[in-house]
This record gives sequence, C-alpha cells and structure tokens, in this order.
Amino acid sequence: MRRRGRAAGRRPGTGRESGADRESGADRESGADRESGADRESGTGRESGTAVVDFALVGAFVTLVFVAVVQLAVVLHVRNTLVDCASDGARFGALADRDPDAGAARARELIAADLSPAYARSVTAGRERFGGLDTVVVTVRAPLPLVGLLGAGQVLTVRGHAVAEAP
Repeated sequence: MRRRGRAAGRRPGTGRESGADRESGADRESGADRESGADRESGTGRESGTAVVDFALVGAFVTLVFVAVVQLAVVLHVRNTLVDCASDGARFGALADRDPDAGAARARELIAADLSPAYARSVTAGRERFGGLDTVVVTVRAPLPLVGLLGAGQVLTVRGHAVAEAP
C-alpha cells in the first residue's frame, strides 16, 4: 500500500530514495534539474528580484487607474449636483409669484451649500419659448474639477428648464 503525498520508501527531509525507487525510475532528476529547482526555491536564479519590479510596475498602474476612476466619479458628482441645482432653481423661478432671477438666486444658494461658493459664481436665468411654452431656464457655468474639486480652465455648462406658471 502506498502512502499519499510522498513516494513510498523515501525518507522525509533527506531527498534520498530507497533502492526500490531508484530501480523503478521514480523521481529521477538530472543534476542540472536539481540545481535549478534549488535555485528557484532559494531565489538565486536569473529571475530573483523580478517580483519587486513587477509589484512596483503593476502597483503604480493599478494606483493610476484607481485615481482616474475616483476622479471620474468626482466629475460626475459635480455635474449631477449642478444639474439638480439648476433644475431646482428653474422650478423655483417658474412659480407664479416668482421671477427667473429668484430662480438663479435659489440655484446659487443650493450650489454654494452642496459644493462650494466657487461653483456658484456664474449662474444666470432667463425666459425662453420652447415647444410653444414659456419656460424658465437657469444656466450654470462652473469650473470642471480636474484634481479633486480644483478646476483648471475648462468650464462645465449645465442648464435647468421648467415651464413657467401663469400668474
């Protein structure tokens, strides 16, 4: 009956074979194979140290991809927040007892509270005819966040629309 996990007749830890194993040809290796196996295990072969380089290169790439995904999420968050604030300002300015300027002021308040007052610097409102209906349009021009919430020079423009109520 053979034992599992080790060849029968081999003494653990010695690497020696019994006579039966040598005669049957089991576990035969040349001297070069034994050395390369030992080199691989001890890390003295040609590939020693490559794991560090691989880790550094792959780690840098994964970090760069992660930062890019987070930055994309920040840009989308800012854009969606601006769209929501512009739409809410347009709905507020479209009420029967309000004018478009009140909607722009409302949008500025919301943007300053949700993001930063720097994003609320350029908010305009006006009336337009759209599909035969009188609408209030609130336009927000804000810096495009490129590093965190800091903008560089690109401008993000969003608009919010609402049908004006009759007085």
